[in-house]
Amino acid sequence: MKELVSILFLLLLALLVSISNAKVTKPNVGNFLRCLRYRNSPGIPITEALYTHNNSIFASSYFSYTNNKRYANPNNTNLIAIVAAKHESHVQATVVCAKSYGVQLRIRSGGHDFEGLSYNSYVPFVILDMHNLRSITVDVSKKKAWVQAGANLGELNTKIAEANKTLAFAAGVCPSVGVGGHISGGGYGNLIRKHGISVDHVVDAKLVDTNGNILNRATMGEDLFWAIRGGGSASFGVILAYKINLVKIPEILTVFKVNKTLEQGGTDVLYKWQLVASKLPEELFLRAMPQITFGESGEKTITVKFYAQFLGRAEKLMAIINKSLPELELKREDCYEMSWLNTMTFWMNYPVGTPASVLLNKVAGPPGLFYKCKSDYVKKPIPKEGIEKMWKTMLKFNNAFMEWNPYGGVMDRIPTNATAFPHRKGNLFKIQYFALWPDANATDTHLGLMKELYDVAEPYVSSNPREAFLNYRDLDIGSNPSGETSVKEAKIYGSKYFLGNLKRLMETKTKYDPDNFFKNEQSIPPVHVMYNFFNNEQSIPPLRAM
Repeated sequence: MKELVSILFLLLLALLVSISNAKVTKPNVGNFLRCLRYRNSPGIPITEALYTHNNSIFASSYFSYTNNKRYANPNNTNLIAIVAAKHESHVQATVVCAKSYGVQLRIRSGGHDFEGLSYNSYVPFVILDMHNLRSITVDVSKKKAWVQAGANLGELNTKIAEANKTLAFAAGVCPSVGVGGHISGGGYGNLIRKHGISVDHVVDAKLVDTNGNILNRATMGEDLFWAIRGGGSASFGVILAYKINLVKIPEILTVFKVNKTLEQGGTDVLYKWQLVASKLPEELFLRAMPQITFGESGEKTITVKFYAQFLGRAEKLMAIINKSLPELELKREDCYEMSWLNTMTFWMNYPVGTPASVLLNKVAGPPGLFYKCKSDYVKKPIPKEGIEKMWKTMLKFNNAFMEWNPYGGVMDRIPTNATAFPHRKGNLFKIQYFALWPDANATDTHLGLMKELYDVAEPYVSSNPREAFLNYRDLDIGSNPSGETSVKEAKIYGSKYFLGNLKRLMETKTKYDPDNFFKNEQSIPPVHVMYNFFNNEQSIPPLRAM
């Protein structure tokens, strides 16, 4: 009997190895490039959008939308080409040819992927760059807009403001962030407490699927439409455009920024902020931003910067703050009344009065700094001793900050499964940790410090799982190698990004991309994907800093 079991086990082992090896396709680079040229679009040649290492503008094309210097590597020999699509047919051709010839696809819109997954891989790959597809059409009468994936938030906000001063889109404030990645990961912004996040206002989409077909909401089905709103569209297809609802805002808003150093009682004010920020009127978004600063004599300290945006006038804002957070000592001269579009320049720290045209400045590479980002969700106030422990580690950096972004308001009323984005009710605020440095030699030191800061925060944040925000991509919480996908590993990072929505995301992936063509180090796997346990020592290493 034991011999029979052994024989059956060996047969099963051989079968599994055979299946695993059968799924490994060696890329045929020459055929891939010939395929692209063969599927040329009449009138808009794909050759005009195709850049290889032999092209004189290859490096500039690569750098133009490459944000993190840790991963900037135009000489990566695995990078076969960049397709800077100028027409939807270029996207279709790239998908079909990459799938046919075993080339991995990386999709880039704005280049703000914190871990460089949109422009890097350790297996042969092509960058599908969407930045030329940036059309925006606003329908004021219906309070809707179509926006292509390659447009950025600065362009979108400007276009909406040109059409109507009392309409806006619930999204982030960094103008160079690409719409495609921002929305598909959730789209957090300063209208969250009044209007929710970006995916709560997506009503239709155009997507290229694994077979190169262009689908809309009606043809893709509700499961896939649900998944691409917060589940990361790069696991399911290539977003061409989103149709979005616009929300009503007043013509005049009020903003302020008040700084409190540790010496000025910044820790006490921040502790009180935790108790009130999520309970303030929905029209008020009050961010706390602890940041490393230096005094006149060069001494290092932490300044907690409080940024506010209020959908109303200054007098009403003053009354709310002086009642709920008098410790902030807000003065009328701290408050500025301005249009919605001009608040974007305020959030980007431009001087008050800076023309909003700066929001249309294009990103120009190469990136100047190395950086690392992490995230947390907080369910109950962090005690002062916990905050002070965080300060102790934070002061070891030279250039670092945290953003404590408040929740509450409408987010407490939207079900966690309304979209694939799950982080809704029960959060007081979300933390973004961010460190920057100019020298590659300092990378290991700063990554170690970020881990230390993250460990210090662990007792005070969400747990089982420790939640994370997909748009603040972080490979430390779990990742697969570039060319492999383990369901076991995917469940580790997937449970943190998607909580209870992960199961439905995996089922949707299985239905729409069973061969797992659309993948990266933190993608959603099909339910049936098998990890190659039999070749562990020779597997491709995880993506690391370069």
